Amino acid sequence: MKNRILKFTALSLLTGSMLLASGWRIPEQSANSVALSGAYVANANGADSAYYNPANMSFNEDSLLLEGDFTYINLPKLDYTGTVAGIPANGTSKTEQFFVPTLFLTSKNYNGFRYGLSVTAPGGLSKRWETPFQKAYAQEFTLEIIEFNPVLSYALTPKFSIGGGLRVIYSSGVVKSDASLIGKDVQRDLKGNTIEFGYNLALSYKPVKEATVALTYRSNVDIKEEGNSKLYVSGTKVYDGGASVTVPLPAVLALSASYTFNGKTTVEFEFDRTYWSKYKDLDFNYKSPIPAILVPSFDDPIRKNWKDSNAYRIGVTHQYNDKLKLMAGFAIDKTPIPSSTLGFELPSADAKLYSIGFEYKYSNKITFGMGYLYDRKKDRTINASDTNIQGMVGTFTKIRAHLLTASFKYRF
Repeated sequence: MKNRILKFTALSLLTGSMLLASGWRIPEQSANSVALSGAYVANANGADSAYYNPANMSFNEDSLLLEGDFTYINLPKLDYTGTVAGIPANGTSKTEQFFVPTLFLTSKNYNGFRYGLSVTAPGGLSKRWETPFQKAYAQEFTLEIIEFNPVLSYALTPKFSIGGGLRVIYSSGVVKSDASLIGKDVQRDLKGNTIEFGYNLALSYKPVKEATVALTYRSNVDIKEEGNSKLYVSGTKVYDGGASVTVPLPAVLALSASYTFNGKTTVEFEFDRTYWSKYKDLDFNYKSPIPAILVPSFDDPIRKNWKDSNAYRIGVTHQYNDKLKLMAGFAIDKTPIPSSTLGFELPSADAKLYSIGFEYKYSNKITFGMGYLYDRKKDRTINASDTNIQGMVGTFTKIRAHLLTASFKYRF
């Protein structure tokens, strides 16, 4: 039983989540995207089109556009009621709060070409527990991901544009686990970071002035966290050296269409697919051998077997008057995690997202905006027939998230 409890503490780095979308992906990076529940590809406009659909930069006004956003993320406490390996293991996670800045820039038209840049946080995690069984898996799992994405677009015709760019991913992580409260005095303390590369592609077609059809693709990026790990047994440090683990920041394909009615109200439908099936297992590697007694707990590969997941989004944007724009959105986001590999570090479930927001044009050069999103996940029950890898039989409840984003836009 103790081996089963401890095995999954083996560096589940990157498997904790911000709980904003499937896995650890975070689609919402700007106030407009938050306000529209992520239904913001075909109708992406302004500076943040550099991230959401670089092909749409060709349809922006002929100005240098800058946008800065600041997001407050609140993850309320969630509860687990049930057992682990037949032992009662009720617990409550800690409340998590984050502040995330993002930046977007798009250029003027240069003979059909436009350039752009986005600095975003496309994924991340944080989950902390202090209750005994949960602490053995996730005393702290924290991951920061920053993406620098320079992009370029070209208008092949006045109605058809293509775009793409380079993804530069920087990530850093902290993993701590402590099984001393469940009868096994083993602890882990790891810190790591990496820089990896990928790409993104986009195309947009406007068959008529009121309509846009768009397709975007963001490549998979394998994130190899490299750093230093410390392992302890009964308070004695038995390993202090190099360690690494590789997990995917998965590819995402989005297909979207929007239509503007009466020149004021735009409705967008979006389907996106996240290719989580690349995440087969979690295999931690050490630069030097670790004590044999710790291999089953900290070195054996851990089965994941995630599946590709779909999201369905709708967003409505209404130009109330010359200065005020109103937005609202709704999405259904499916979890990629099977019940057999669900764990305390990522208590995910299918979600429904609800959002609202606005933009206010203060002057010809300055626009302010705000978006709010509520992410409500279903209760997730693990049954004995699921043969969960952590030995869980129980239910996660109150899996929620709140996002509040403010934006400042400037037109040069």
